[in-house]
Amino acid sequence: MENKKNIAYSILELAFISSGTTVAETYKNSLDLAQKAEAMDYSRFWLAEHHNMISIASSATSVLIGYIAGGTKTIKVGSGGIMLPNHSSLIVAEQFGTLGTLYPNRIDLGLGRAPGTDQITAQAIRSDRMQAANNFPGEVAQIQEYFDAENSHAPVRAIVAEGVNVPLYILGSSTDSAHLAAKLGLPYVFASHFATGQLFEALDIYRREFQPSVHLDKPYTIAGVNVIAADTDAEAEENFTSLLRMFIGVLTGKREHLQPPMPMPDDLMMLQHNPALRDMLKYSFVGRKEAVAKEIARFVEQTGVDELMVVTNIHGHEDRVKSYRIVAEIMKDLNAAPVA
Repeated sequence: MENKKNIAYSILELAFISSGTTVAETYKNSLDLAQKAEAMDYSRFWLAEHHNMISIASSATSVLIGYIAGGTKTIKVGSGGIMLPNHSSLIVAEQFGTLGTLYPNRIDLGLGRAPGTDQITAQAIRSDRMQAANNFPGEVAQIQEYFDAENSHAPVRAIVAEGVNVPLYILGSSTDSAHLAAKLGLPYVFASHFATGQLFEALDIYRREFQPSVHLDKPYTIAGVNVIAADTDAEAEENFTSLLRMFIGVLTGKREHLQPPMPMPDDLMMLQHNPALRDMLKYSFVGRKEAVAKEIARFVEQTGVDELMVVTNIHGHEDRVKSYRIVAEIMKDLNAAPVA
C-alpha cells in the first residue's frame, strides 16, 4: 500500500511581542523556536514584514532572517514575505544575495504586494509605493534579473546576488497573485491564516494556469493556518483567547501587545460569531492533539496543498513551543498514514 504524498510543514513567525516581554527577549524566543523547530523537522522558518505595529517585532525582516539563519544549521529561513512595493528591487536583491551567500541553499525570498501596515505608514516608507504596487509583476521580474548569472552586462547589477540560489515565492491573499505565480512558474503561498474567502479559487487558478519554468516543473502550493494545540481542549481554548483579542484589536483599531490567556469570557465567546472575525479565523485549529489532527487532515485533503505554513501566536513561549511540537507529531503521523 503506497503512502500519501508527504506534506511539508513550516512556521510563519511574526515575532509577536507578548505583554511583559521586551523586543530583545522576543528575538531570543524567535531564535529558540527556530532551533527547536529545526530539531522537529520543520521545513522553513519564515518571518513576516510588518511596520508601526506595537505587537510585531519583525519589521527589519532581512536583518532578522540573518539572525535566525546564523543561529540554526539546516532549516530554510526566509520571508513570508518581503512586501516588495515598500522597497527598491535592487536593495532586496543585494540583501538576499548576501544572505544566500552567507547561508547557501537555506534562504527563501517570499514576495508580497501589500504594505504590511496602515496607509500613513506605507506613505512614510515609500512615497511612490502605489506605483510600485501596480507594477508588482515588473518588480518581481527585476528581482529575477538581478539574481540571474547572465546579468553581468547590465548597466545596473546586484553583483552579490548574481547566480546565488535564493528561490522566489509569490505570496497572496486574493486571486491576483495566483495568476502571476502561475505565469512565472513560481511556488504560490496563500495567506489563509487570515484571508480565507478566496483560498480555493486562488489555488484553482494557480494550478489551472501554471506554466512550467526553470524554477518549477509543476505547481507547488503552501497555505497558512492558525494552530493553538495543547494537552487538553480547555488549555488550548484558554491560550486561544490571546489570539482572539489580537484579531479583535485588528478589526477595531485597538492595537496592544499579545495579552495573557484567560478563561474564555462570555463576551469573547459571543464575539467569535461576528461574521468578519469568524471569516478571518475560519482556518484556526484549536484543541488537543486528536482534535487538531482531524482539522489539519481535513484541510490538507480539501486543499491538496503541498505544504502547511503554521502560525501559532500564544502569549507564553513554552506553550508556543509545545503547540509546534504537537503539530510536528501530527504531521509525522499524517505523512506516515497509508492511503485509504
